[in-house]
Amino acid sequence: MKKKYLTIAVASTLALSMLSTSCIGSYTMTNNLLSWNRNVGNKFVNEVVFFAFWILPVYEIAVLADTIVLNSIEFWSGNNPLTASTSRVVDGQSGRYLVCQDPEGYTIKNLDDKNAAEVRLNFNADDNAWDIIDPATGEAVRMMTFVDDNHIAVPSPDGSDMIVELSHAGAFAYQQAVVAAANGSRID
Repeated sequence: MKKKYLTIAVASTLALSMLSTSCIGSYTMTNNLLSWNRNVGNKFVNEVVFFAFWILPVYEIAVLADTIVLNSIEFWSGNNPLTASTSRVVDGQSGRYLVCQDPEGYTIKNLDDKNAAEVRLNFNADDNAWDIIDPATGEAVRMMTFVDDNHIAVPSPDGSDMIVELSHAGAFAYQQAVVAAANGSRID
């Protein structure tokens, strides 16, 4: 009986919220919870946790918080408080990395090598460019600038900018220029 009233309350709140703010919202809290649930263990463990969270009203509370508070904040301010910063562990070819996203860019930390420096990438909206932040000095070093939808400007081995097409051929040409410069020759 208690579950029935909670379900009715959630449905009513959802309906009233949509009428009062006329937005659906991103449901960030609920989606983050579901995403976490998908990665708890194997599919059987994930299913047990899923049902347990429905019985213990974890999902209902997440939907309610998203509906009443977070989606309303997102509608009126344009920003969802939960999307300010997100983190993920990524398994790469050379180890595991913690990638943290914030409004300015990304911080990447090698979880396998504790002595490795963090890498910071910032997006500069004024220049439409990505910068790498030197961990020793804190100085921004330009990594690439978007020229248009199909081209970027990247530093060439001689220090000038090289315009590279955003394609396999463009990436290959840039790679060949870097290899040639490392070997002391030049490719035109």
